[in-house]
Amino acid sequence: MRHGHLRFQFLAPIAFIAASLATAIPASAQSATPNQPFECSLIVDAASGETVYQSGVCDQRVSPASTFKLPLALVGYDAGILVDEHTPSWDYKPEFKAFQRDHRTVDPTIWERDSVVWFSQEITRSLGDKRFAAYVDKFDYGNKDITGNAGKKDGLTHSWLSSSLKISPVEQIGFLRDVVSRKLPVSAEAYDMTNAILPAFQAGDWHVQGKTGSGWLTSKTGKIDRNRPFGWFIGWAEKDGRKLVFARLVVSNDRAKSRMGLQARADFLKQLPTLVKN
Repeated sequence: MRHGHLRFQFLAPIAFIAASLATAIPASAQSATPNQPFECSLIVDAASGETVYQSGVCDQRVSPASTFKLPLALVGYDAGILVDEHTPSWDYKPEFKAFQRDHRTVDPTIWERDSVVWFSQEITRSLGDKRFAAYVDKFDYGNKDITGNAGKKDGLTHSWLSSSLKISPVEQIGFLRDVVSRKLPVSAEAYDMTNAILPAFQAGDWHVQGKTGSGWLTSKTGKIDRNRPFGWFIGWAEKDGRKLVFARLVVSNDRAKSRMGLQARADFLKQLPTLVKN
């Protein structure tokens, strides 16, 4: 009888701790169901870090896709590769093998506005492997994996494009808070110029700046699954002296007819005034 009593005394605290841990895990820690669509909307007060609105699965890492143009702008200006809103202005070259719409001369403003991939790749080529890796590490960006596609040694130019580099909405928020509070180790000019070229929008009374991103999830072998498209919209919103940072991610299980980042942006801008009423 005494032996059973001691066993109960030993197990009871363990059960209590397990129950406490279970209730302490936020809803965002739930994992997405394999092969099923999922989404996240996360809005956080930039100064305090207080969550203003949250829904969906927000801790799942996916490729940053063209949202990576935000950190890449900071890097480009800090490293002196980019100069101002319209300098440098680079001409398209056939070896870039870009979409027809991007066969043109592009400057930093056009690059961010129209999401021109080859311009991003020219920035990273100018940086080189070591400096590129150092910036990603200093930014503590996502999983920091810039190895690229297996066996291709293309991390310098492709790691953020449905490849090895991945980031979750929660991690996007952490990065964005560091950007708006200017805590990242880059120059003041890099912050100023990045702010100058980042696309701007209006959502009711909210002034919004942000970047879209579109791509596809990949299999365990790294193969792109075009039946699993995703779309990002990340950035910040300001009204009456208050600044919020946000991340919107949508992942589908059906082929997309257009870039999902554009739809994620449209939905977020429409919903923002009702999601944040104060």
